[in-house]
Amino acid sequence: MNFNPKRDHFISPILEWAKANNAPKANLNTGKNLFITTDLAQEIADNVIHDDVTEIKPFKVPAQFNGKDYITMLLQIDAEIEQGLMLQYLYAAYSIGGPQIPEKHREKVHTWQNIILGIAKEEMGHFISVQNVLKVIGAPLNFGRESYPWDSPFYPFPFTLERFSLSSLAKYVYAEAPAEWLESGEPLAEEIKKSVNSTVSDPHTVGALFIVLLQLIQDPDVISDETFQAATYNYQAKFDEWGRGYTGGNRGSDGQNIYTKSPDVLVAPLLSRDDAYNALSEIAEQGEGLDTKDTVPSHFERFLHIYKEYKEILAEIPAFEPSRNVATNPYVGSTDDLETAVAAIETEGDKITNPECILWADLCDIRYRLLLNFLNHSFLLDNGYNNSGSYSPRGMIINSAFGEMYNLRSLSTILVQTPINKSNDKTAGPPFTLPYTFDLPFGEHNRWRLHKDLLEASNNIIKKLKRLKNQPHIQYLNGLQEADQKLLQAIASLTQENLV
Repeated sequence: MNFNPKRDHFISPILEWAKANNAPKANLNTGKNLFITTDLAQEIADNVIHDDVTEIKPFKVPAQFNGKDYITMLLQIDAEIEQGLMLQYLYAAYSIGGPQIPEKHREKVHTWQNIILGIAKEEMGHFISVQNVLKVIGAPLNFGRESYPWDSPFYPFPFTLERFSLSSLAKYVYAEAPAEWLESGEPLAEEIKKSVNSTVSDPHTVGALFIVLLQLIQDPDVISDETFQAATYNYQAKFDEWGRGYTGGNRGSDGQNIYTKSPDVLVAPLLSRDDAYNALSEIAEQGEGLDTKDTVPSHFERFLHIYKEYKEILAEIPAFEPSRNVATNPYVGSTDDLETAVAAIETEGDKITNPECILWADLCDIRYRLLLNFLNHSFLLDNGYNNSGSYSPRGMIINSAFGEMYNLRSLSTILVQTPINKSNDKTAGPPFTLPYTFDLPFGEHNRWRLHKDLLEASNNIIKKLKRLKNQPHIQYLNGLQEADQKLLQAIASLTQENLV
């Protein structure tokens, strides 16, 4: 779907409700004022007469929606925000590194990269968990990110794939920050706001979305009990399948402090209203929490920790650069010919013209689309659906999705070391180009055939890369071809034997 500015009136009631009800001391049941922009906070503060506000008026669903439909729209927006944040965090993390980092700070900078990659893993968990909520209420899932674009009033800041810097880090702190911290007057909070306001015209935190979602989804007058479909359980994502042991730091730590423990991926299947409410509440708390358990700092707390350490090094080395000189919003081809390359580019992007880099970028985009398709397909397969012998379609799809996550990391590592053109030393990064469609075809045979089509397209690019002289990544390309051939053989068996 493309953006339609006339849909603003679907979203504006939430911001109007926030303005009318969110006094600084209001009790929102969640224990936090999550959702106001800094400008709105000041306006509210100027107009609040009483300091003892303890109740707020409930949010009313706009007349052109029923409760379930409005909740569905908000969940669709949230899914796009979660994916957008995940991609931006990944891009920043992949840009970290390079020979310019002083030896004594390399271990610390590497730790920053691991922390940010961990946050990105948790955003993937949020993205998948929101699909579970959509699934349990019988709503369409959303694996796209262009329906509600960067000027949506809920999006924290314009979507930008950019290198890791103090400026970009300030935006991540801001996006995940609780409103009461932003308005606390603390010098660091004021510094963060000043930095973000210098580059973003109207920054936001995302809490308004969660406050309204949590209020609406727990109200049986808004969404009825029978809307929650326990029968969808077998089709939903589950931690045993997707968590890979990432819970409570169980995947280990570098031993330095609580910020360096492995991520805590939230993926929970849902049966009821309470399950859906708890899942959304945990997502909000993991992002913005100030009172999280000592063992599991929130995204806000982790980004702020990195920001403080970054500033300490800058005080010692003013010219300190912890990241490579990577492109901003890299894209292949002309913006006139490739509209989706930069999504009607909201900020200027860097064009890739180096022929080899173009091939790596195209390969990365194909694998990104495969990942989204595998994720989407997994929600259409029951546990054990059409199993036969050694073939489990659901298990195969989930394993393939993890394979693409690893591929994206490998390809991103290559791209951030590959020049975008022959005239300067700026390197590329994963373009994460929007596919022309996020929809899967009707019928299981056709869905598997779509995966086959993309694997064959990927092989075309791999063969071109292998023909380049002195190809330093031949071992990776050979391994990728071998893994793809095994998957293609499995797909052939599934389709030929009518197992799907």
